[in-house]
Amino acid sequence: MFECGAIHVPQLPNVPFSLHRSSLYTARELFDAFDPDDRDSYSACLDARVYAHFKATGGDRPTSILETLARSLHDHAMTDALEQLLESHGEAPRPVAAIMGGHAMSRADRRYLEVARIGRALTRSGYLMCSGGGPGAMEATHLGAYFADRDDDALESACERLARAPTYTHPRWLHEAFAVRERFPADPRASERHPSLGIPTWLYGHEPPNVFATHIAKYFTNAIREDGLLTIATHGVVFSPGSAGTIQEIFQDACQNHYQKGGRVSPMVFFGRRYWTEDKPVYPLLSVLARGHEYARWLDITDDPGDVVAVLERYRQEGP
Repeated sequence: MFECGAIHVPQLPNVPFSLHRSSLYTARELFDAFDPDDRDSYSACLDARVYAHFKATGGDRPTSILETLARSLHDHAMTDALEQLLESHGEAPRPVAAIMGGHAMSRADRRYLEVARIGRALTRSGYLMCSGGGPGAMEATHLGAYFADRDDDALESACERLARAPTYTHPRWLHEAFAVRERFPADPRASERHPSLGIPTWLYGHEPPNVFATHIAKYFTNAIREDGLLTIATHGVVFSPGSAGTIQEIFQDACQNHYQKGGRVSPMVFFGRRYWTEDKPVYPLLSVLARGHEYARWLDITDDPGDVVAVLERYRQEGP
């Protein structure tokens, strides 16, 4: 005879987030109090309220065991909801690819538009596009997915509007993003037809998540978020220009490929030849590291967005 039981952990008082979410966040939920006519309305939004609580309770070193428990339960629920999303397409799940890159990439930078075009092309081809969910290159990834059903003129027009507030430090960064969403409203079925997944963290809560991802898995624990993002990107990771965070992700991904975590390797495509060979010369080192290993054939570097898409498409056809 077997006995079964359960431990019920109720919602804790004075905690502004749900411990037991059954779904991922949406931009509208995280920015629930946002008012485009009020430059200070972000501070009243759920995303900002949770970040304020995060800082008030010790930041990445929680001041109480109850706070630690609350965050852990929340992040477990995020992972569970994320896995449900990945499994929601039955026997033919979407191939998952990620684009990594710096949060400081300006919306006025030509690379921003090029990353958006990569995200759009891969979304049109059936990929679920993922990123760290923040500004810069991450936002461009989801902007591309958001514009999967629109032409290049529309995408360029959106980038021109966004460039009025080029970086997340600009006071109208969110305002211009919501203005683009209003001008180019999403298809009501967009989350099913062209989903994209942002995975940000409140550890970097001073950077609001971008509003173009259809699904947002926001975590408290950055280590879980970083490793999980790279692990689910089984059909390739594109590295656009970035700094320390992006370089950390490069070597995390290289380690997964080197030791074939999960039993497979996947493409690592470096977007920006001069950047990754001269400015931040990671690619030459990684090429040496990969010699004699299976993932060496899936390392690539290019300045052409079309080449990026071609490498991932070839991998999907040929397999690991």
